[in-house]
Amino acid sequence: MADIPSDLTWTRAAPPDATGPGPWIEIAFGEGDGPEDTEAPVYLRETGDPDNVVTTNRRKWDAFVLGVQAGEFDHFVEGINENPTAM
Repeated sequence: MADIPSDLTWTRAAPPDATGPGPWIEIAFGEGDGPEDTEAPVYLRETGDPDNVVTTNRRKWDAFVLGVQAGEFDHFVEGINENPTAM
């Protein structure tokens, strides 16, 4: 397994009014050769298991984000409660 840098800045993907420990997904961007470096590492983890980190790269992350914005994954959340804190 690749070494995960200890100085990453993790950003929590949670609704602004969310309280409590989650579980939430957190993302951190690793160092690359500038903002256009599509092979720069991107790290993902869940707050409930922060030692389990998934690594991808900026190119794949950007493709995923564009897919989310385009609604390509909407079928995964059909019927899920709109209030994540009520789950």
